[in-house]
Amino acid sequence: MDSIKTFLREEEGVGTVEIILILVVLISLVLIFKEQLTSIVNTIFSKITSQSNSV
Repeated sequence: MDSIKTFLREEEGVGTVEIILILVVLISLVLIFKEQLTSIVNTIFSKITSQSNSV
């Protein structure tokens, strides 16, 4: 039980700045590869639709 209390009191870990930096990187990657991601998602959905009709 003491180890749980110690873990909860510990202040080390991922800080707000690190979370914001990770979010900025992820959002920028999505914006950079938006067209490619849209194309991949459309292709996947079209395959799902065509294969679901055959079932």
